[in-house]
Amino acid sequence: MSNFNIDLEKQLSKLGRDIQQFVERTVPGHSEPSSFNPPSDIVESKDHFVIFMDLPGLSKKQVKISLKNRVITVSGERELFLEDDEKLIRSERSEGAFSRAFAIPEKADETSVSASFTDGVLKIKLSKTGLDDESDSTSIPIN
Repeated sequence: MSNFNIDLEKQLSKLGRDIQQFVERTVPGHSEPSSFNPPSDIVESKDHFVIFMDLPGLSKKQVKISLKNRVITVSGERELFLEDDEKLIRSERSEGAFSRAFAIPEKADETSVSASFTDGVLKIKLSKTGLDDESDSTSIPIN
């Protein structure tokens, strides 16, 4: 692969992150700054879309996924727990509440959403068949 293609991919990746951050700041309910902003990837195949989100240190019970108006929102909170006789002398791990919003592509079937959580990685899968115009909020269980 040429250097031009590698540089182009890096720039497109940065542009995607910048757009995602802009959307998160402008979508209602997503304007609060968060010290914990879990990274995510979105993968497309011929049959489906998959969102992967790294959530180390969280259990699936600490993560909520909702679907409303063709937007998937993933939220939760990672907290630091110290015993009464402990004090923090160095902090490098992010903590706090987070909320990420992902617009569902038009060619995705929002009735086919499934989610799983394994080894700190959340996986949300949407099939590419059919369209649905329902606008009610739906809770998505994590398997």
